[in-house]
Amino acid sequence: MDSTRRLGKYRVEREVLDEQRLEEVTQRKTYSDTHPSLSERLKDSLRCTAPKLKQSVMSSLPVLYWLPKYSIWDYGMPDLISGISVGIMHLPQGLAYALLASVPPVFGLYSSLYPALIYLFFGTSRHISIGTFTVLSIMVGSVTERLAPDSAFLITNGTNVTAEVNITARDSYRVQVAAATTVLGGLIQVVLGLVKFGFVETYLSEPLVRAYTTAAAAHAVVAQLKHIFGVSPTRFSGPFSLVYILKDVCMLLPDTNLPTLLVSAVSMVFLIAAKELNSLLSPKLPVPIPVELITIVAGTFISSYTHLNSNYTISVVGEIPNGLSYPSVPDASLFGKVIGDAFALAMVGYAISISLGKTFALKHGYNVDSNQELVALGLSNAVGGFFQCFSVCASMSRSLIQETTGGKTQMAAVASALILLVTILKLGPLFQELPTAVLAAIVFVNLKGMFKQYADIGTLWKRSKIDLVVWLVTWVSTLLLNLDLGLAASIIFALMTVIFRTQLPTYSVLGNVPGTELYVDIETHREAREIPGVTIFRSSATVYFANADLYLEALKEKSGLDISKMIIYKKRQEAKQRRRERRAERRAKRQAKKERRAQRAAKQLPGAPVVSVEEEAGRWGATCVDGIVTDEEEQGWPERENGTVFVIPITPQTPDGPCRWEYLKGGEADSTSLGWMSELQDGDTTTLGSSSEDTLSHDLERVSLGSLGKWTWDIHSIIIDLSTANFIDTVAIKTMKNIFQDFSEIDVDVYMAGCQPTLVEQLELGDFFCESVTKRHLFASVHDAVLYCLNHRGAASFPRYEPSVDTYSTTKL
Repeated sequence: MDSTRRLGKYRVEREVLDEQRLEEVTQRKTYSDTHPSLSERLKDSLRCTAPKLKQSVMSSLPVLYWLPKYSIWDYGMPDLISGISVGIMHLPQGLAYALLASVPPVFGLYSSLYPALIYLFFGTSRHISIGTFTVLSIMVGSVTERLAPDSAFLITNGTNVTAEVNITARDSYRVQVAAATTVLGGLIQVVLGLVKFGFVETYLSEPLVRAYTTAAAAHAVVAQLKHIFGVSPTRFSGPFSLVYILKDVCMLLPDTNLPTLLVSAVSMVFLIAAKELNSLLSPKLPVPIPVELITIVAGTFISSYTHLNSNYTISVVGEIPNGLSYPSVPDASLFGKVIGDAFALAMVGYAISISLGKTFALKHGYNVDSNQELVALGLSNAVGGFFQCFSVCASMSRSLIQETTGGKTQMAAVASALILLVTILKLGPLFQELPTAVLAAIVFVNLKGMFKQYADIGTLWKRSKIDLVVWLVTWVSTLLLNLDLGLAASIIFALMTVIFRTQLPTYSVLGNVPGTELYVDIETHREAREIPGVTIFRSSATVYFANADLYLEALKEKSGLDISKMIIYKKRQEAKQRRRERRAERRAKRQAKKERRAQRAAKQLPGAPVVSVEEEAGRWGATCVDGIVTDEEEQGWPERENGTVFVIPITPQTPDGPCRWEYLKGGEADSTSLGWMSELQDGDTTTLGSSSEDTLSHDLERVSLGSLGKWTWDIHSIIIDLSTANFIDTVAIKTMKNIFQDFSEIDVDVYMAGCQPTLVEQLELGDFFCESVTKRHLFASVHDAVLYCLNHRGAASFPRYEPSVDTYSTTKL
């Protein structure tokens, strides 16, 4: 078998197409045909028809689409098993993550119950499990601890302030703060979803999200250290709070409660061992072993019978009330204090949920509407906030359990909700003796997956240094600036990397691949051949205001033409030419006067030969071709006497007008004079009677000419490849106009190729086209532009270069 795979061949023969001809051939629609007016779009959006109404209702309430088609026989049992498995996970995670949010544990159960039922009606994903999540719980905890610190709830004894904290008042206010933040974040998500802003999650790149969750895991670890060691560090908030808390915990290590540390260590060892055993036996087990639930039950049982709280001062969960809480309106006065945190919660929660939803949708072959997901998640949070829930989103661990245990639809959430409801109504008081160290250990072990994300550093080092920098900056900023400011700084930095990459793209000169219509970078491809007289310029990014000036400078550098110097030189030459013409005119008038005086004197002196100016001019025109004097005429000149008047042409005669003449009188026209006359064609002549200043000017002109580097006639055409551009703004349009104007000053034609239709429309709206620059300067492809340049100007100055054929664009492979 051949080492190289032979591909098919094709041959295309067509005329060279510029933009104007392409529009004629393709019958391009007008702008008004493709862009309806505002009134028409408004009428269309307000027009109500039965199919449109049905589609709108179905898209707003996806449950109406899949619930009537729900098959109990096909989906009932898998959803029931999946729901029970997820519900069992909800119990320990809800209790544990409530500690991260710095609210009583029962509110973690509420947060696992209400939002999941709301998502059932409005969500489009079939497999994600909505509820408490580590990162969001940490973010909520940072808000509650900032606005409700322990120092604000110290118990006063008369005029004295004790060190004891009023836990009931503190927890009550923290619940209000968490609920207000959750409602505001949910409203932000709903509004963004209604205005079709679901694409906002694309600004949270995967390296950014993974680094952010990794740093959030570090915040979670530090937040649980007080429960692991049984110490009470000082609360800090704001930038560098993580460093201050970690420093305070380290200073309190000598005061560690050893029984609490022992419970934490035993719980973590048991959880790690059970999870490893679970992963080994997972192929053989229909349902994973609920190790977290077993740990909570065992911890509660041991604590109740050994009285760990009273005998060893081990902190326990405490009172868990029976029943559901009544809905209440959140404190709107807190909205102004938490709006930044609410927006961060909305963005992070949505990014995590939509990424998981799209992953499962791709795997199982259905679609997830990003805008509807934003609305569904927002309603889950907004409604849940009225029931004292804190912010929720999809959980990776629970979603994987729901999918791997056979869950088919969101009906699995109903089974999970029933388990949570029974626990809240009847089983809640049984967990009052559960040590908080056990819940902290559950949090610790569940963060193992996030700790594994540090391996991204090595992977990104090999794949993309820029993504690695984004990862590191996100991680460091989130650690040091806290979760809200860290997210903002990370997004800004990630967007700046995009701007810098478009501002500093790769500029290249393209060459033709012999025998094809393909053009590649001549610096990176050995076989690419540069087209004689044609420079093909391409940028790897679109042209806009941030890189327009750099684009122009790169074009000058790559083409080797210093336009500024050449234009200055041309203007100086034109000014000198005008000065020569004025001097020649004055000199001609003086010579004419001398001639008339000589003629009058000749009439008085008989025998002196008189030569007419007109006769000599005719004689010179018959014997001089392009300023070169024939030998016969040159030999005849010395025979004339000193009174002869010579008429010498400075420039050859052109169709536009007669040639200019130089009048000389007396002396012999020797070879030195004739050599000087031949220099008249160079455009810089030192005539009789000129001063030494003219000679100096002649020398300066030759120096300027040498400093220009590349001669203007080495390149007659420049082709700008705009196939990489997807838009062009007014600044870039102005830059393009300047490019056409500047290069035309030095007699270099400029063309553009590969323009997308939207780009052509923007050029039209930006008044780019004029009498000198028309759509005939735009070509369908680079190959069309090259063939036009070679046929239009290439043959006049250079040998014929044919990548394919003369007139038609033909490709032979």
